[in-house]
Amino acid sequence: MLTAPLAETFVAPGTSDFWQPLIGDGAFALTRSAILYAVAAIGMSIVAVRVSGRLKLVPSKGQFISESLYDLVRNSLGRDIIGAKDFIKFMPLLFSLFIVILLNNLFGVIPFIQFPTMSRLGYPIALAAVVYLTYHAVGISRKGFIGWFKSFLPSGLPGWLVPLVYLLEFFTYVIIRPATLALRIFGNMFAGHLLLLTFTFGGEFLLLHSTTPNKAAGVLSFLFTLVMSAFEIIIEFLQAYIFVLLTAVYIAGAVADEH
Repeated sequence: MLTAPLAETFVAPGTSDFWQPLIGDGAFALTRSAILYAVAAIGMSIVAVRVSGRLKLVPSKGQFISESLYDLVRNSLGRDIIGAKDFIKFMPLLFSLFIVILLNNLFGVIPFIQFPTMSRLGYPIALAAVVYLTYHAVGISRKGFIGWFKSFLPSGLPGWLVPLVYLLEFFTYVIIRPATLALRIFGNMFAGHLLLLTFTFGGEFLLLHSTTPNKAAGVLSFLFTLVMSAFEIIIEFLQAYIFVLLTAVYIAGAVADEH
């Protein structure tokens, strides 16, 4: 039980902890997340240029990691899902999405940064919008405007089911897919980071402002933070993988001959 009176009371982390303007305020503020996203984009570009310009038969550590990640996206997401005939033209998009999302997610557990960019909803929405425009553009290019929207409807349905199923499929392709694509990664990154903040600040509060028995709970809280950080790394990788997996599935549906 906490000592009373306390010098201060514990204030649980909330949504305000994810809004960190560094310069200015409001919609046009330069935020911490914007800087991290820019750092990720610039860093990724520099590494890509350096690695591709120094390819060796016996790969360096950087080349090995880059090629391993590329092969993961190429073989298990691009070729296996989109198909050997069409996948290669979409690899720049798929690989870029995977690396950008993974790096911005990992910012959440990197010491002295510890802020996952994707916990700000605008970034997942922007990436989901790119995917949304891509698979619709591919579908219209392959099948024509009317043909693409007609392809939403599975063949062989009874006539009385056609209007209902088409309405459901239309909302799936046009609204539900991009919304869930953005909200899935945002929700996981936001919730995971909020949990880490709660145990970190809660542990600090228990150590500094509680009686001796409760200080042990503070130590346990910090230990749990370390365990949760390890799980968070796995989740951050999985969310990047799932985002690109669904992107490949949507593109595969657009290039397929039938629904």
